[in-house]
Amino acid sequence: MTPKSKKPSLLIVEDDYESQRFLQIFLSKTFDLDICDSSEPFYKLLENKNYAMILMDISLKGKKDGLMLTREIRDADKPYSDIPIACLTAHAFQRDKENAMNAGVDIFMTKPVENNHLLLTLKSLLSDKEGIEI
Repeated sequence: MTPKSKKPSLLIVEDDYESQRFLQIFLSKTFDLDICDSSEPFYKLLENKNYAMILMDISLKGKKDGLMLTREIRDADKPYSDIPIACLTAHAFQRDKENAMNAGVDIFMTKPVENNHLLLTLKSLLSDKEGIEI
């Protein structure tokens, strides 16, 4: 959490602009948000802020996808290596879920997702992994 906000910080990694806008509008009431669409800004944001959680898409702009970023986070010997990661993606096959879980995500959800389900899932993940109640 940041000193300015009592809301937990959430980093959204999403390449689709419409999805970014929806998530920003819907989740900003509950979370202090930052959004990026590729690995280049992702690592800059991650190094400069202590996020409570990441909401990760699989398809991203640039050379790395969300699974690669998740594996790199989990393999890193850094303070953020155990950060909760929720995957929200349009990739809906069982193989996609298995690949995401093997990469190290904590929760796998597919688009479209019902608003309340998304919010409750994120709150539950924060509570279970970080002990943060919102």
